[in-house]
Amino acid sequence: MAGTTIEIPMNAADRRRVRRLISAPDGVQFPLELPTGSVLHPGQVLHEADGRVYVVAAAPENVVVIRPRSLEEAARIGHLIGNLHRDVEAAGAEVIALADSALVERLKRIGVPFAEEQRAFHGRAPGGHAH
Repeated sequence: MAGTTIEIPMNAADRRRVRRLISAPDGVQFPLELPTGSVLHPGQVLHEADGRVYVVAAAPENVVVIRPRSLEEAARIGHLIGNLHRDVEAAGAEVIALADSALVERLKRIGVPFAEEQRAFHGRAPGGHAH
């Protein structure tokens, strides 16, 4: 990529919306028209014009951060989140998922410590899955 890079912050749900008008932080607007089912990823180039490259950036959003204390607990957490059809991001010793009341309640019920934070989530938003 040559030129100035302009990041376009998008939360996980925004990264699933692939047909819309994008308004970049520098005021430039351009249409986004990708095939149905496409999911945008942080770092993905969306548009290039006038020496500028417009790329997807993960915007901060409400997440649950879990630091499993054992491999067994990590497996239980993965199973629980998978049953809710939620995506996870594994970052070092942390499991990160989009926060919602169903997930928070279930984590409390099984006694897993977690923190609710505002940070960029690099996984996918709920909305589609395959078995």
